[in-house]
Amino acid sequence: MGSELIYRGHDAQPAPDTYSPKPDKPLLWLSRPIRYMLREQRLLCVLVGIVITTVFFSILPSKPGTAALGGSGSGYSFDPVPYSSLNRLEEYQHRAAYHHPMLSSGAGKVPLGLKRKGLRIVVTGGAGFVGSHLVDRLMQRGDSVIVVDNFFTGRKENVMHHFGNPRFELIRHDVVEPLLLEVDQIYHLACPASPVHYKFNPVKTIKTNVVGTLNMLGLAKRVGARFLLTSTSEVYGDPLQHPQVETYWGNVNPIGVRSCYDEGKRTAETLTMDYHRGAGVEVRIARIFNTYGPRMGIDDGRVVSNFVTQALRKEPMTVYGDGKQTRSFQYVSDLVEGLMRLMEGEHVGPFNLGNPGEFTMLELAEVVKETIDPNAKIDFRPNTEDDPHKRKPDITRAKELLGWEPKVSLRKGLPLMVKDFRQRVFGDQKESSTTTSSSS
Repeated sequence: MGSELIYRGHDAQPAPDTYSPKPDKPLLWLSRPIRYMLREQRLLCVLVGIVITTVFFSILPSKPGTAALGGSGSGYSFDPVPYSSLNRLEEYQHRAAYHHPMLSSGAGKVPLGLKRKGLRIVVTGGAGFVGSHLVDRLMQRGDSVIVVDNFFTGRKENVMHHFGNPRFELIRHDVVEPLLLEVDQIYHLACPASPVHYKFNPVKTIKTNVVGTLNMLGLAKRVGARFLLTSTSEVYGDPLQHPQVETYWGNVNPIGVRSCYDEGKRTAETLTMDYHRGAGVEVRIARIFNTYGPRMGIDDGRVVSNFVTQALRKEPMTVYGDGKQTRSFQYVSDLVEGLMRLMEGEHVGPFNLGNPGEFTMLELAEVVKETIDPNAKIDFRPNTEDDPHKRKPDITRAKELLGWEPKVSLRKGLPLMVKDFRQRVFGDQKESSTTTSSSS
């Protein structure tokens, strides 16, 4: 009988009728580190290390200046967050929370002389008379300063002593054209301020006041910067109120030869307040009265510089009209102090910044004669159009809210200006005579 050969390896299992997926694999990625930690008491070592580290850092003394404001023994201090890790807007907000009481809760007002982190500040018209003195103070305080000037009335010589300082930049630019910068504060001074200069091209003057101010306000809105407008006492025109307070609306001729400046500044104030109310831009407005000091333009047509230059050159001092019209004269360092207090303070303004000491033009001429040449003569000429008869600031608001008032009297400040003018006037004459002899 034949044997049956049976290949049992091929005994087929009954095929399942339904599909059954493979069972899930264990979470190896989770189990492996757990087994590693449990092996050889590694978990115990980790716990011991954590305890030692905690004890070590709790024993270390905290560094001075890193405690929060109001902390025990800390006084005024600074947040240790490195500024390099913040973008520009966050950096300004971080600084502003300390520097500006209105942006922070519970932080006191920071005095101007207190050492603190430097800000990045742009000064339009920073190569001019007032602007260059402001730049000096900001640089001395430790800020980084960008000067923007088209050099129509500004002089590069006014800021040359800052060349080479890594915290100083100079840009030749007209504010009528847009400018993109990242800054914390904007001091907007750009505009010719003397009648000789702003009457030279009146359309350009009003464009600087209107379009230039629009551009700078737009920049302040984009980067979250605080904006300070330097307006002028000319917004009061030929005032019917004396002395002038900030609530006085003025008596201005809108179609006169000085209107490009007077009405331009009035419009600039309007734009500034509209950006403040409508766009939330932090703004400040200063109304500057007659200011004098070193670096004034020698032939800028303003009365103090005219009298000083003419007396130095042995020329008659020109007095327009009967000489009984009055002005107030503040020294430039007083003005710079007022501008900085306004920028760092809590109040929008406007604020009158001027010296309430009132002088007639004849009295000013006598002071110049005492300082330079007792034998100087006076030449009377017809008065100019729209020339204000009286000009004197009421600075009550500045005293009460800014704690500011001028310190330098005319008889103390004028000799400092004369010293600068003497060097420039006679230096220019020496250069001119040298050039003439060389050409001949």
